[in-house]
Amino acid sequence: MPKKSASQNQARRFARERALQALYQWELSGSDVSTVRKEIIERQEMSLVDEGYFLSLFDGVAKDPDAIDAQLAPALDRPIEELDPIERSVLRISTYEFAHHPEIPARVVINEAIEITKRFGADQGHKYVNGVLDKLALVLRSIEMRKS
Repeated sequence: MPKKSASQNQARRFARERALQALYQWELSGSDVSTVRKEIIERQEMSLVDEGYFLSLFDGVAKDPDAIDAQLAPALDRPIEELDPIERSVLRISTYEFAHHPEIPARVVINEAIEITKRFGADQGHKYVNGVLDKLALVLRSIEMRKS
């Protein structure tokens, strides 16, 4: 049987979803990053995932979540610890993408975050994520956002 393939956009969406799962698991379990990474790669369906992008997102956020949170904090209306764990992880991934993946347009980062939050987050969580990321994009991607 031929191996299934996904478009680059789909493969990156799946990478974001796996990164969300990994960050959520990491936060709740308290396990070390390498253990969580290994479990996700070995136990989750990864054939359609852009694995390099997954690793970039998960490792990038997990390496220094305090730095990510410092970038994110000015756009929040409450302490990051008070956010729903799914929304917190989605916002961290998006913040990392804004800062470290300039090849991904800001509007794509925001849209992906909204869609993933609709799928995995609280009922109206995507609205909050949208508002925070709109504010954050004006800071981290100011030139790009002024053009649109």
